[in-house]
Amino acid sequence: MEIKDFKAYVSNEQNMAEFTVKSVVVGILFGVLFGAATVYLSLKAGLSVSASIPIAVLAISLGRKYLGTTILENNIIQTTGSAGESIASGVVFTLPGFLFLSTTEEGKSIGADFFNYWTILTLAILGGILGTLMMIPLRRSLIVQEHGTLPYPEGTACGSVLIAGEKGGDLAKTAYQGLGLAMLYAFFQKILHVIAEVPRIASEQASKIFPSAVVSGEITPEYLGVGYIIGFRISAVLVGGGLLAWLGLIPLLATLVPGDTIAEQLIKLGYLKDLATSGGPGGWNPATHSFTDTAAAIYRAYIRQIGAGAVAAGGFMALLKSIPTIISSFQQSLASMKAGNEGARVRTERDLSFKVVIFGCLALVILMVILPQIPGDGLLTKLLIAVLVVVFGFFFVTVASRIVGIIGSSSSPVSGMTIATIMATSLVFIGFGLTGKLYEPAVLVIGGMICIAAANAGNTSQDLKTGYLVGATPKYQQIALFIGVIVSSLVIGATVKLLDTPTPDLVAQGVKHAIGTDKFPAPQGTLMATLIKGLLSFNLDWQFVLVGVFTAITIEIMGVNALSFAVGLYLPLSTTLPIFAGGCVKAFVNWNAKRKGVEEEDPDLGKGNLFSTGLVAGGALAGVVVALLSVNDSIFNALAKINLEPVLASVIGEGGYQLLGALVFAAMGAVLYRVAMKR
Repeated sequence: MEIKDFKAYVSNEQNMAEFTVKSVVVGILFGVLFGAATVYLSLKAGLSVSASIPIAVLAISLGRKYLGTTILENNIIQTTGSAGESIASGVVFTLPGFLFLSTTEEGKSIGADFFNYWTILTLAILGGILGTLMMIPLRRSLIVQEHGTLPYPEGTACGSVLIAGEKGGDLAKTAYQGLGLAMLYAFFQKILHVIAEVPRIASEQASKIFPSAVVSGEITPEYLGVGYIIGFRISAVLVGGGLLAWLGLIPLLATLVPGDTIAEQLIKLGYLKDLATSGGPGGWNPATHSFTDTAAAIYRAYIRQIGAGAVAAGGFMALLKSIPTIISSFQQSLASMKAGNEGARVRTERDLSFKVVIFGCLALVILMVILPQIPGDGLLTKLLIAVLVVVFGFFFVTVASRIVGIIGSSSSPVSGMTIATIMATSLVFIGFGLTGKLYEPAVLVIGGMICIAAANAGNTSQDLKTGYLVGATPKYQQIALFIGVIVSSLVIGATVKLLDTPTPDLVAQGVKHAIGTDKFPAPQGTLMATLIKGLLSFNLDWQFVLVGVFTAITIEIMGVNALSFAVGLYLPLSTTLPIFAGGCVKAFVNWNAKRKGVEEEDPDLGKGNLFSTGLVAGGALAGVVVALLSVNDSIFNALAKINLEPVLASVIGEGGYQLLGALVFAAMGAVLYRVAMKR
């Protein structure tokens, strides 16, 4: 649509309530809820799903119905609330890496002291503000001037939701149904344990044909919902990486590599103390020189590093393909900056002053230099960190904003941009002679802040697109985003630390952090730490990393998205398989609708997608609630008493118990299919 032909839903001349106390407060509440849910989902799977659409649906059903809000107030609710999801994903993808950096002589991570509430809060706020600041001068060039070129899928969908709600559309019911089913399912799975959490089929290590091959699935509502939302193609590529790892590479390595060699690699990576000590990933037994679970040991010893190399290569290739986009974005952003805020503009074209951007960036630099939460052995090092954050921030915010305009926030290669930032930062540090363990936290801080800034810039772009469609005032949206960033960060940091609290069982095993265990593996944070340690110490296991690099290159040459495949290679198959199940439901819905001649479901506003957002929100929030309850010892012990797993397993056998879980998960998939087929 040409700019001259475009008319927003609310015209410039209409006087309508917009930036009000109730809209900001409700938006803050949604930001807190979805921020906490995103922390949980990201720590579990290394994935996040845009919260903008479900928040827009909730804004319609609650705001308009019970609070009497206008469409512009509902837009402010959605804008304020969506910041929580983007900040949470940026924080969780990177900052847990503090726990996995090089260890001191006492065996403690050199970055562990920085993994505290105040550092997480500081980095979340600074990174989030940077992402929004950098988008202010880009709004007119990316959102307005390229309205007919850049669709911004989530932003356009949110605009459609808000307009439909204003016209009387009832879209919230389906999302609430998904949320209710997910909460009920989670009660039976996580509280009563009637439903198995991770059904598993595995071959023995002694098998001559197919040793230590594993097929497993963490059958949760949120993974089913994520798979449906991202669709069959992406979920198939994800699970393809997992199949290569767990049914290809692991059985091969289990045949060729002796147990002692695997154990020595785990010792090198810090997972195992020495060959005489039992335990570690896979359960090392010094007496028999073997593992209880060889597949788990090989995954930690080799597959994760192969996956790290694949993700790094996939991220770089994604960036290389977008070089024309990068150049164009730079040209347009510079032109937009020169234009500034000159001349009187109508309501829908009023941005915050360009002076806010300049002085805001200067304030961020000063804060990064003086705040004790930013690591560094002197003012010059901290000044270098601040300068690199602003330079890389401008570069990747520009790139991220344009990329999400084409493919959407959920598919944006933010992890690839973060990896590129970490590698470029490491090279700069090496150039200045800043090598070794001491500077690992500093590199992670830069990568973390850029990840948060890029994620929030993509979210900001989508919100501004929504505002452009409904006729919002950009200045109020930008202020709402700053508020959302700050308030959501307060809760996100607390949620991260809460989920990091080990359960009594983990404490008994000597584990001090739940993050990094099988409960919350934090795959992206582990990846970032692995890269930083290897680069700054010149000790990266390049032979494994290069296997991943050339695997990604091969996949890309075949015309498949290497970054998605690489993430699947890095994550456990138990994560990607249930996501693929959701993608299969989506494929079957589309195939059956086409067969019957029914109009294909709207990718964002269809019943299946709305029901899936409810599954994601309900499953993730249930996980947060269970984690909250498990922190208290007395509640944890009380929950253990109502665990029905031992009773069921004794009656129908362990295999029957796992089969029952798989059947219930399949039934939930059938419900999703039936809902999606209703037009």
